[in-house]
Amino acid sequence: MGGTYVLVIDVPEPIEIDVGALGTHEFEAGAYAYVGTAFGPGGFARVDRHRELARGERDVRHWHVDYLLGHPETGLETAITFPDADRECELADRLPGDRITGFGASDCDCPAHLLAAPDAEAVREAATADGGRLADE
Repeated sequence: MGGTYVLVIDVPEPIEIDVGALGTHEFEAGAYAYVGTAFGPGGFARVDRHRELARGERDVRHWHVDYLLGHPETGLETAITFPDADRECELADRLPGDRITGFGASDCDCPAHLLAAPDAEAVREAATADGGRLADE
């Protein structure tokens, strides 16, 4: 099964990361929300892949968010899924937070799919209120 997902990412202290072709980005300490889709053959196995990368069990970076998740100072707090729903751009626009320009939106016209969120709980509440389900580990 696939659909749209939201990753809630914790950045406990300010960091600077080289994000492939996007170049170097600075991230302030705080919560971030990344909105992505997983409609390929593995479906939500992509969320598991993101978790493995965040735990240091993978090294390969395919997507912009992989550079953030792969940094040793960041952590994946929560994943929220929207099964069988293609809501990536809509959720990136509706969730609380400020867009990180260009991040995660190279295949659409959105300004970004990564948001600097007010806090992790605000993202969880907004996403679940909008129909998302907290994903099990």
